[in-house]
Amino acid sequence: MTTSREIRLKSRPVGLPTAENFELATVELPAPGPGEVQVRNQWMTVDPYMRGRMNDVKSYTPPFQLGKAMEGGAIGEVTLSNDPSLKVGDLVQSGMGWREAFNAPATGVQKLDTHGLPPQAFLGVAGMPGLTAYVGLLRIAALKPGDVVFVSGGAGAVGSVVCQIAKLRGHKVIASAGGPTKVAFLKELGVDVAIDYKAEPDLTAALQKAAPEGIDAYFENVGGAHLEAAITVANPFARFALCGMISQYNATELPTGPRNIIQAVGKSLRLEGFIVSNHWDMMPAFVKDLSEWSAAGKIQWRDTVKEGIERAPEAFLGLFSGENFGKMLVKL
Repeated sequence: MTTSREIRLKSRPVGLPTAENFELATVELPAPGPGEVQVRNQWMTVDPYMRGRMNDVKSYTPPFQLGKAMEGGAIGEVTLSNDPSLKVGDLVQSGMGWREAFNAPATGVQKLDTHGLPPQAFLGVAGMPGLTAYVGLLRIAALKPGDVVFVSGGAGAVGSVVCQIAKLRGHKVIASAGGPTKVAFLKELGVDVAIDYKAEPDLTAALQKAAPEGIDAYFENVGGAHLEAAITVANPFARFALCGMISQYNATELPTGPRNIIQAVGKSLRLEGFIVSNHWDMMPAFVKDLSEWSAAGKIQWRDTVKEGIERAPEAFLGLFSGENFGKMLVKL
């Protein structure tokens, strides 16, 4: 038997989650059965979308169950194998995060080829967040030559990759972030104008100043005032990729919609929401491009790391206070 600790959803939060919504439990794992492997996780991710799974509502992914271990992306090492396709020591990727170890069918995990990158990169820049940036910018916002690009949440795991892809393709990029340290990071990434939204009394005026020529593509991670500003400053036929709206994830009442949404009609704007899991077909192209950019030293990323499974709830809650630089990870 193998001892493992896991984080369970103890109660469903109302508004901003608290530590009391989680519980740490210990379980004993038997030896893996036929066709199964046992994996000890090395890294797990926490992501804003997980907040929606804490609500008992129908969505694009099932809700977390009370009293059960939560789920999310993880990188681990096979410690026991009862299947010929995987051997002890293999690195694998799975959706079995929020726990130190687990048993699963060999078909339920994916053997990981790191391509020379750190394994944890496949939970961030080389994984779902990076692909989200790639899909949203190139397919949903349909980036065109000469576009001026605005990115909200530009210092986050997704936004920072969006900024860099747009710059690599030769575009003017304006990005927002909260606080001078994150703004300095945006400048390191090469953005043309970095807006500290926490220091701006009028975000729309700040965006107008940054983009007097208007914006043509907007990558939405924040919502609220950011979306209103983008609509106001958008040029006719601008395209908006709606990836997330973290400012509203903990709302207990329906927030006020964009007060200027009528401008979307007169400007012929296209606002399109998307879920990255509907676009896995772009993964080969993304991996090819990312590998080339990484080998040439043209892309960078940062991780914020908490140590230990017991700190996973703390890491998750930190997403909503802007604690993370780039990807928020938990090292197990």
